[in-house]
Amino acid sequence: MKTITLLLCLIWNTILFSQTFTGTTGAITDNLQLNYFTSEVSELPEEMNVSYGIVKVCLDITHTYNPDLNVLLISPQGTQINLFSNLGGNNFTGTCFKQDAAMSINEGTAPYQGTFKPQQPLGNLNNGQNGNGIWTLQIQDLWQGSGTGTVNSWSIEFGDEAPASLVFTSSNLPIVIINTFGETIVDDPQIDATISIIDNGEGMVNHVNDPATVYNTGIELRGHYSQILPQKPYKFETRDEEGEELNVSLLGMPEEHDWCLIANYNDKVFMRNTLAYSLFRDMGHYAARSKYCEVILNGDYQGVYMLMESLKRDNARIDIAKLEEDENVGLDVTGGYIIKCDYWTWEDSWELEYSPLDAPNSTVRLVYEYPKPEDITYTQKEYIEDFINDFETALYSNDYTNPTTGYLKYIDIDSFIDYFIVNELSRNIDGFRKSFWMYKDKNESETELSKLTLGPIWDFDWSFKNIWSCSIFEAQDGSGWAHHMNECNFDIVSPGWHLRLLQDPVFQNRLRCRWEDFRSGIMSNDAINDYIDETATLLEEAQQRHFDYWGNLGINTGTPEVEQDPSTFEGQVTQFKNWIALRLQWLDTNIPGNAGNCNLVTVNENILDATNLYPNPASDRMYITSPEQVQPDTAEFFDLTGKLVLSTKINEEGLSVTSLSNGVYICRLYSDSVMVHISKVVVLH
Repeated sequence: MKTITLLLCLIWNTILFSQTFTGTTGAITDNLQLNYFTSEVSELPEEMNVSYGIVKVCLDITHTYNPDLNVLLISPQGTQINLFSNLGGNNFTGTCFKQDAAMSINEGTAPYQGTFKPQQPLGNLNNGQNGNGIWTLQIQDLWQGSGTGTVNSWSIEFGDEAPASLVFTSSNLPIVIINTFGETIVDDPQIDATISIIDNGEGMVNHVNDPATVYNTGIELRGHYSQILPQKPYKFETRDEEGEELNVSLLGMPEEHDWCLIANYNDKVFMRNTLAYSLFRDMGHYAARSKYCEVILNGDYQGVYMLMESLKRDNARIDIAKLEEDENVGLDVTGGYIIKCDYWTWEDSWELEYSPLDAPNSTVRLVYEYPKPEDITYTQKEYIEDFINDFETALYSNDYTNPTTGYLKYIDIDSFIDYFIVNELSRNIDGFRKSFWMYKDKNESETELSKLTLGPIWDFDWSFKNIWSCSIFEAQDGSGWAHHMNECNFDIVSPGWHLRLLQDPVFQNRLRCRWEDFRSGIMSNDAINDYIDETATLLEEAQQRHFDYWGNLGINTGTPEVEQDPSTFEGQVTQFKNWIALRLQWLDTNIPGNAGNCNLVTVNENILDATNLYPNPASDRMYITSPEQVQPDTAEFFDLTGKLVLSTKINEEGLSVTSLSNGVYICRLYSDSVMVHISKVVVLH
């Protein structure tokens, strides 16, 4: 009997030493659908762990464009890991994945022949779950029309000395636990899930087994490019027990039901977004609030995220009037609107009448964001399209600097300046071509026009670095204008409004004044470095787990920088600081305008109303009255075609107009004590 028992043990140990299972094969559909290839696994021990578990995955895939592919391995119990996403080249030939491989798949080159570390740890599958059942190789081709392919073969190997799973027990950050009950999160529609949040308060340690606040939610993937990266971003809405929207306060932020979890795979200092948003708020504007957290998805650690407000119309977010479907006349139809330059379809956007100065043969389309394309009425579309067209017509007119009929009539100038400053400080090309938000509220009255406001700012994971996308953004000296991004022939064309605005000396001077003001305070080198240091200290513990899990520290992944990726978090932070210092220095030299009169009065409607030329009509001489702080010293007269017909200095004896013929003129008054000029209609007889 002892001999038989010993023999059975030897046989069993031999079986446990190594077992390999092959999977189904077939075509990979090129229509964004999920493709499933399965392998039936049996005769494993009931629990996978370091003693016996998954040790290797091999595959052979023919594909004409590897960057399209997002490939996951999913266990019978629903645990999934990302083998790879967004890799270059064509095909995978004899590609194997082991946790102890010398090289990450991120460092390989097509066709990736050999053995590599996967983008997520293989050991996370050895977490005590039962490996018997149906294993799934899930493949999604994320870019329709750019490539096709076939799974030729794939296999899973189980054995002893298996890699261990990451053990996550506590954090100084809030912990967010997502449970999808075995369902895969996709990009529309939302799937049912619960989100549990553990937050014991500032300065307290949060443990995964601590009491949590549980919310019913619907969750889906968010973003565009970011979806193809291994760490996925999500958006979700909180719901009541009946599945209806439920406004709640998450991590101390104002109540709402629309939220997002922003991934940090593409941002290895974790603060490109939060730094930009913090600066924009300090400049006096709304920017999305957020809280750092660590996320667990279906029992699997996912790294550091930002739980953040989604951009939307709301009293505590984009605070503009609610525009109802039946508001189509009078003041009702004048606002509020949220529009953006972003990825578009024929159904959710319209084409502008004007092309940008730096892309004269290109078309620009803006997207209806609020009301949503399916909700906005024809009359509301007509109103906002006409408003933007009126703004562009004024902007590109010969008289575009006129404060009453030019571009200033239509835009909130400080929002255009501050938006420009934050996106240029970060050299954020996306800020001028996509993720380019703007809004318009309801008019105050029949005579008071609510102006177009730029913002909120959004999406900075490509910013604050030198990137391989266009030569003007590869420069390692902090140089180059982000608002010149149309020169790079990107897929989305920027409206290019700032190119025209910067031709106006008044806009330049206002820009320079605000830049100097911010540089002496919130944008000083010390203030920015203090923010970076404080945030890095907060993240010191969590970043170690994050990079242990994703394994991309020191490897140029995501939107890679031109420089070699630092191999430590400290190195990442230092590189981030150094780039910002170079950028600040370059902008100090290159921001246009004159800051000599920054503390002087800006023309407002009260000053306009109190400044008069008399008599009007006049025959030979006119005189000026104006507020004490405004002393016009120069006058220019233009005929109704916009032609300058007289320029003269103003003295105590007023203005001589005897050289002008009878008729109607626009008179512009200039003053060294105001930031913009004053225009008046005058009649000579």
